[in-house]
Formats: sequence, structure tokens, C-alpha cells
Amino acid sequence: MALPLMPKATAVWLVENTTLTFEQIAEFCGMHELEVQAIADDEVAVGITGMDPVVKGQLLADEIARCEANPTARLKLRPSENPIPQARQKGTRYTPVSKRHDRPDGIAWILKNHPEVTEAQICKLLGTTKPTIGAIRDRSHWNAQNIKPRNPVTLGLCSEADLEKAIALSGNRRSLMAQMNATYSESAASVPPAYHDDDDEDDRRI
Repeated sequence: MALPLMPKATAVWLVENTTLTFEQIAEFCGMHELEVQAIADDEVAVGITGMDPVVKGQLLADEIARCEANPTARLKLRPSENPIPQARQKGTRYTPVSKRHDRPDGIAWILKNHPEVTEAQICKLLGTTKPTIGAIRDRSHWNAQNIKPRNPVTLGLCSEADLEKAIALSGNRRSLMAQMNATYSESAASVPPAYHDDDDEDDRRI
């Protein structure tokens, strides 16, 4: 399913300027419903300026009105007038030689600012390897003293949309794990303690 440009910024705008449900916004922006709710509660995306999808030509105002009137309706992304680029084959992202010396800085930035992003995601996003990530994390990298965390988007190592997607997926995974842990804790607390017969222990002592 095609997603709007800058999904998180779009979600922020839709939360602030429409009466769409969290579920409608989440599905349109490719996010988890809990993350959209967290945006509404100012728990995430603080400081992100909302992006108007109508101004950007990604949604029609009539489409928003249609879905506001019907909570079960789903927003439809407006077809782009620009030619659709061919999908890149799956595999490690290729990084131009001129950009490769910046890659450790991009990795360090993600490790510092978004530790929830997995190594596998970083490998796919920046075209690196897990040993390299590990070396940068524990500062055993051969050039560790010169590595400075810098945003990989500004370095041209990945797009903002890809970075936001990786962060959103990690946030969804963390929220689901927290829910599962909370459910497990509640279940464990509801189990009655095992019956212990003190008389039996007294008999064994005799």
C-alpha cells in the first residue's frame, strides 16, 4: 500500500486538523493505532510540524470530509502525477563511494537518538553490516575517535521517509511488547498461590 510523503508529519496534521479516527489515520499513514494515539496525547512526535496532505496534493478535502462522516471509511491516497520510480531490488542498500566515509556518522546518530531501531533495520537502511554497527556501538571501530553522530538524511545516506518508517516500526514493536508484558504480568498476578499444607510438613518433621 502506497503511503503519503512524510507519514508521521502527515499524521500530526490529521490529528490536529480533522476529526478522523486514530484507526483511519493509522491505516492511511502506515502506522500503528497506538502510535497515532500517542501523537494525540503529545507523547511522541513532539516538535514535528504537521504537513498538510491537501496542500501537497496527496489528499482531496472532499476525501477527508467523506471519511470524517463515516468512521468505517478509509482514506484513499490521491494518485501522483509524477512517474512512479521502479522498485529497487531487495538487498543491502548501495551507498556511493563518495558517501561511504559518512556512513559511520549516520550509524552513530541512529544508535544515539533511536536506540530502539534494530541492527537489521540499520543494515537495510544504510547498507552496512552488524559487525560495523557493533564496533561503532562499543567504540572499537578503527576510526572511532573521528566518528561524530550526524543525521543520515542530511548526509544523503537515506530518505526521511525510510528513516521515519524504520523508527515507526520499532516504536510499534516496542508498544506491542509492552502490551504483551503488561498482559503477562496481570495474568501472573491473578493466579492464586499454590496450596501449602503445614500439617503435612509437621508430619514429615515427626
